[in-house]
Amino acid sequence: MLEEVYAQTKEHMEKSIESLKKDYKSLRTGKVSTNILDGIKVDYYGTPTDLSQVGSVLAPDATTITISPWEKNLLGPIEKAIQTANIGVNPNNDGQIIKLFFPPMTVEQRQETAKQAKGMTDNAKVAIRNIRQNSNTKIKNLLKDKAITEDESKKAQDEIQKITDSYVSKADDTFKAKEAEILKV
Repeated sequence: MLEEVYAQTKEHMEKSIESLKKDYKSLRTGKVSTNILDGIKVDYYGTPTDLSQVGSVLAPDATTITISPWEKNLLGPIEKAIQTANIGVNPNNDGQIIKLFFPPMTVEQRQETAKQAKGMTDNAKVAIRNIRQNSNTKIKNLLKDKAITEDESKKAQDEIQKITDSYVSKADDTFKAKEAEILKV
């Protein structure tokens, strides 16, 4: 029973770390990433559709993203969707493709982005601690139902704390790596 609680705890905490890494992808670092366009919806014949589903999105260099729509009549709606998304650049439409030119990040922008990453990390750590709380509640319920002894309950809670500490440390390590990437010029 306790092994099952440990396994579920690890699984949920691992998902929190994966979610944190996914959140980090939306942040801009020194090199521009096409992930910055994730979540932008284009009006495709009345249906909100992901930008990546209506055209080819590429990052040919560190400061440029190009979008080649599958259909030329989508240039306008794509341009409008990017302007509405307010990602910090204006689209340049040359009649064939849309280019986004991102200026190099200033020191202040890098520090602000690092703060955003820190906030995302703190949210992940809160989620990890909530998972710990849920696991400890399960253990206390097992004790209350007399499925485990007092000693087993104490050992199990200690084990849950060790698991929690390891995942909080993992979140911090992930943040340190991301912060270094963001602040690197």
